[in-house]
Amino acid sequence: MNSIGFLVSTLFDLYIMVVLLRIWLQWARADFYNPFSQFIVKATQPVVGPLRRVIPSIGSLDVATLLFAYVLSMGKFIILQLVLGGGFMFTPEYFWIGALSLIKAAGGLLFWVLLLRAILSWVSQGRSPVEYVMHQLTEPMTAPIRRIIPAMGGLDLSVLVLFIGLQFANFLIGDFVGPIWFQL
Repeated sequence: MNSIGFLVSTLFDLYIMVVLLRIWLQWARADFYNPFSQFIVKATQPVVGPLRRVIPSIGSLDVATLLFAYVLSMGKFIILQLVLGGGFMFTPEYFWIGALSLIKAAGGLLFWVLLLRAILSWVSQGRSPVEYVMHQLTEPMTAPIRRIIPAMGGLDLSVLVLFIGLQFANFLIGDFVGPIWFQL
């Protein structure tokens, strides 16, 4: 049953990241005509489109998409409990677990986007549409770091500083939340 649990968890995690990417793209006002952005919109539009008609945005925050990501995070653990445990009983802890899972997924998404941006900067030299979107998403976080720590010998250390900060935040939240944080 571990293989089924792995598959269910991975599929949910990937789709949650796609939904969170949509929120992030809107927040960063990234280019929505980019092929990568179009993929994200088309992958989430069947559910998010009808939700957005009912649930309005608050400023630049797409509440409908955020709510959908939260429900997916809770649904992941409900489905895993059904598949692995054989039964299910809804308790209020699922609201807490869903929120923690969503926060952890957002941190994981930030990690992967930063890693992809770093790798693409070595390979594509700014010609990839995916790299352009990754740059738009991460530049608001890397620019302030770059003002404090300038490039040394042509090497941009802002992504490395963000990696260290992200890992520190992961362990800090784990210290406050407890062992369940590392199991999400």
